[in-house]
Amino acid sequence: MPKALALGLWGWAMRLATPILLLRWWRRGRVEPGYRQALSERLAWYSGPAPGAGWLWLHAVSLGETRAAAPLIAALREREPGLRLLLTHTTATGRAAGAELLRAGDAQAWLPLDTPGATRRFFAHWQPRQGVLMETEAWPQLLAAAQAAGVPVDLANARLSERSLRKGERAPALLGVAAARLRAVLAQTEADAQRLRRMGCPQVEVVGNLKYDLAPNPALLALAGQWRALLGEQGLVLAASTREGEEALLLAAWQQLPAPRPRLLIVPRHPQRFDEVAALMPGVARRSRWGPSGPDAQALSSPLWLGDSMREMALYYALADVALLGGSFEALGGQNLIEAAACGCPLLMGPSTFNFAEAAELSLAAGAARRVADAQEALRLAQQLLNEKAALGQMARAAAEFAGAHRGAAARMAERLIPRCDRPA
Repeated sequence: MPKALALGLWGWAMRLATPILLLRWWRRGRVEPGYRQALSERLAWYSGPAPGAGWLWLHAVSLGETRAAAPLIAALREREPGLRLLLTHTTATGRAAGAELLRAGDAQAWLPLDTPGATRRFFAHWQPRQGVLMETEAWPQLLAAAQAAGVPVDLANARLSERSLRKGERAPALLGVAAARLRAVLAQTEADAQRLRRMGCPQVEVVGNLKYDLAPNPALLALAGQWRALLGEQGLVLAASTREGEEALLLAAWQQLPAPRPRLLIVPRHPQRFDEVAALMPGVARRSRWGPSGPDAQALSSPLWLGDSMREMALYYALADVALLGGSFEALGGQNLIEAAACGCPLLMGPSTFNFAEAAELSLAAGAARRVADAQEALRLAQQLLNEKAALGQMARAAAEFAGAHRGAAARMAERLIPRCDRPA
């Protein structure tokens, strides 16, 4: 298919999808009110006067990408103290986390829908000097509009799984052309770099993974230390960032364990599923109902806990004796396992970790994690490790050492991105 035709068809498809997407965000706002905030920005309609030019625009789609962007933003500010930052997001959790990264003079907005009109209005309004997209966000109309506006766009902390590459190769006139419009790509791993080159990305360089540079919140670590004193001898197994379908598997495997069973703490990946998961857990103690002093007597009497709070994963990892990696027990590719290592939490992962393939293999090689075949084996091994304190302690030390050995990506990325920027006058 000709490139211009493919881009045109995509633009019309996004126009037709616009009412559906807006309605979906409005409905989601019933559970997450942030989705109803500034809804007109989804179409790049802004109130107030144009904010002037010279922004460094950084797009972080959701919570994970926004948190990963934090050390990069800090490194960019160190290299350019007067930096004017425009942060864009797609999800409410990303926008909420991004608000804490802003300084006086910065701005924040939704990334507009990928239609020709919305993307043109976005660049006309903000006039960024450069764009930085986090990880995988390369939208066809957005990059075409950036090129037309003369805005260079780089992809930072870039990753691309084999599965995503195969999808992209099926639409080379659309996604391949979009990839080719990037100016440069800073990849997490050599395997990612090879796949990104195959997709058509130019100037691909391996720089490392920003998520190794994320330091756990000291206040959350201190709080975990206080709460651990309340737990007594009963072990705590954390199921971290679980995805749809995994909770039922893990609960069934937990119920099959011999007594005494460890306490199981489940933290779903997506907040809109908190109530759904709670319904699967009879007698569950919900984190959202505890006071600042931690679990009360009723919670401590329950063997099932639900981590229904946002941005407290470091607390949960530090509280747990061992964690199970969400997204790895179904064919979902796994979630970020680096935060567990940074908190010194031993990790058990299922067979599906293609989203973090290199990090998974490195953590296994370092002794910070172990691979299991399924949820049943994961819970059995977790219970076994709770009775093997020396082995568990060795895994915890290996996890902390593994996380520390791979830091430094933020400084390397900032060094490459700032020279590419046209400094504001």
